[in-house]
This record gives sequence, C-alpha cells and structure tokens, in this order.
Amino acid sequence: MNRIVAAAVPAALATLIAAPALAAVDGPKVAWDLSVWGPPRAFTAGIEALSKHVAGETGGKFTIKIHYGDALSKGPDNLDNIKLGAFEMAQICTGYHPGKNPAITVLDLPGLPLVDPDIHARVHDIVYKHPAIVAEFKRWNAVLLMSVLQPQSELMGTGEPPVKVEMFKGMRVRALGGTGDALRNLGAVPTSVPAPEVYNSLERGVFRAAAFPYTYAFAAYKIEEIAKWYTTNLGPGANNCPTIVNEQALNKLPPQYRALIDSGRPIAYEALKKAQKETDEKNLAAWQKRGLTAIKYDETELAKFRDLGARPVWDAWVKEMSAKNIPAKELLDLVVAEADKAKKALGR
Repeated sequence: MNRIVAAAVPAALATLIAAPALAAVDGPKVAWDLSVWGPPRAFTAGIEALSKHVAGETGGKFTIKIHYGDALSKGPDNLDNIKLGAFEMAQICTGYHPGKNPAITVLDLPGLPLVDPDIHARVHDIVYKHPAIVAEFKRWNAVLLMSVLQPQSELMGTGEPPVKVEMFKGMRVRALGGTGDALRNLGAVPTSVPAPEVYNSLERGVFRAAAFPYTYAFAAYKIEEIAKWYTTNLGPGANNCPTIVNEQALNKLPPQYRALIDSGRPIAYEALKKAQKETDEKNLAAWQKRGLTAIKYDETELAKFRDLGARPVWDAWVKEMSAKNIPAKELLDLVVAEADKAKKALGR
C-alpha cells in the first residue's frame, strides 16, 4: 500500500508540473500572420520574443505566426501588402521604397548619433510617433510598432587602416545610399556592388573597403577573411527597418490584446539587443583572433566626419524634403536632440 502511494505521488506531481499554466489574459482566439524575408536571425529576435509573449500570456489564444523567407511576400512588397490587408504584421526597410515613405528616411541619413542600441531604440520610438510620420504610414494603412534596431553600418577593408577621416580621400569603397554620399564628401570613391559580390571584388582590389551593417553582415559574407581592419564607431549610415501593423487589424484587437502588444515591446527590444550583442561578441572575438585592426575614432574625428561627410547630405535631404512639404528640418532636429537627451539620460 505504501509503495503504491509513494509511486503515485511523483506521478501526480509530474502531471501538475507538465500541465500548462493558466492564461493570464483571457479573450477570443485571434491568429495573425507576420511577413519577413530571410531566416530566423538577430534581425528577427524582437518579433520572435513578441510572438512568444502574446501566445504565452493568452494560453495560445492570441498568436502571431512568423512567415520567414518571403513565404508570404517579397520584402519590398510588404508595405503594399499591409495596405491591402494581406496579412496583419510585417517587417520592412524604408530604403526599399523611399518614395512611399519619404519623411521617415530621416532615419536613413548618414552620421546620425545612433550607434548605441539603447539610444537608437529611444530615438526611433519618438520619431515613429511624430505626426508627419504617423500620417505618412496611415496612407499605407499601417501603424509603426517598433524598430528592429538595424545596426549602423561600419567599414571593413584592406591596406593601411584609415585612422583619420582624411585617409578616406581617394579610397574606393563599396557603399550605398547616404553612406556612399557621406564618404564621397570625404573624398572617397563610392561604388555600388551587390552584397554577394563584395568578397570577390575586395579580394581582386576593385575597391579597398566595404560598408555593411555591423557586425553580422561582414561575418555573413566572410569579409574578415581578406580584410585587415574595421571601424567600430564611425556610424556612416543605416537602413531604418521597422515592424508595422495593419491599422484595421490593430483596431479590431480586444483591448487586453492591444495592451499585450504594448507590454511586449520592451521585451522585444531586450531580445533584439541581446541577440545583437551575442552576435557582435562572437564576431569580434573571431576578428581579434585573425589579427584585424579595430579602429575607434575619437570625438574630434567623429566631428570631422559629421561636418565634412554627413552634414552636406543632411542639408541636401532637408532641402529636397522641404520642397515636398515635409517638416524635414523639424524631423532632423528631433533626431539629434532626442539622441543627445537619451545619451545624457543613459550616462553614455
């Protein structure tokens, strides 16, 4: 008798342990689909954490299914398909279609003080709430949820390390968009080469350096195998990539589910930062082992880059966007001011 009871107790405990936890938030069944290109990676860590959060808190009643690898839509088409209501959520990069969302391209400008991911997140959140930005995305039936904190670009290359910004003069560099414009202002010669061709082009000496999001893109294309140096804090540009939601779908959500999305944003941001940090630590350790020279610019050199390289691009952007009745200077001033406030608040 005692043996039977003794055997039954662990089994009962095991059943209790295995039983699913009661949902903290009750509500109807809601299933959303989210479109993103590429495989699971640091870039998708935020939406993965958000999906886990809403499902866990509702006992699986509210789900966000992530469709990777262009399964639902090509990346450049995600904004159009959100407008059509083809799915409820998507990740986009505004550089894919700048003509459709010109105001928010302020976050694609080179030399913005957003290298720190905490500052990056704070500034993007504030800019996303600006009335001009909200109205711009409303035309696409979209609401900006959060940034994916796409890392700022840096440079990796061969030859003598450019420890002073003057040393970019005459250097052929693979750099696109505003990053290329800023480097051209320093005297560099930017060229456009598709990412998969960068390794062979750098190896053949077609150019001396390449700009990629730091650090993961360099590792993805194995650029460190032929490089001698890399920059760590120049921040010559980035592509703003937000997660967006179909406005009607968001408005139809029960209030308790809407609150779950809001409470999940900081969780998603922490997941993004953690994934990026782990990726950077792994890559930087490998680059150090290879003996690559890490270049960290002091404030004097960074000021030179901003004044000589970035500001002319900023000024041209303000002029172009102002002609389209976009409050361009107000948006740019907002980015710079909020980055400064965040830096002070975080003690950076």
